[in-house]
Amino acid sequence: MAYNEGVADRIRSVLALRTDTREQKMFGGIAFMIGGNMAVGVMGDELLVRASKEDGARFLAQSDVRTMEMGGRSSTGWLLIGGQRLEDEFELWVDRGVSYAQSLPAKK
Repeated sequence: MAYNEGVADRIRSVLALRTDTREQKMFGGIAFMIGGNMAVGVMGDELLVRASKEDGARFLAQSDVRTMEMGGRSSTGWLLIGGQRLEDEFELWVDRGVSYAQSLPAKK
């Protein structure tokens, strides 16, 4: 699956001042890692955001937010953001993913 390079560039712009970010091909798209933990990424034309299971369940009540599915299985805490929400709240969602990744123990 190809991913939207424009969305990836927007993420790069938001994360530009960080020194702990690494890009990695993942899920047929691209992921942005913070401390070795995936924070956000791009799948197709949507923003992939990692969140806690609790926050993920709460965020699903919002329009243009859905659970990522791989191989027919839902992944709790892995959210795809699209539509108008992606346009209007892009930095907010990137920040949410970064905050969650920072809350996890760093990986080497």
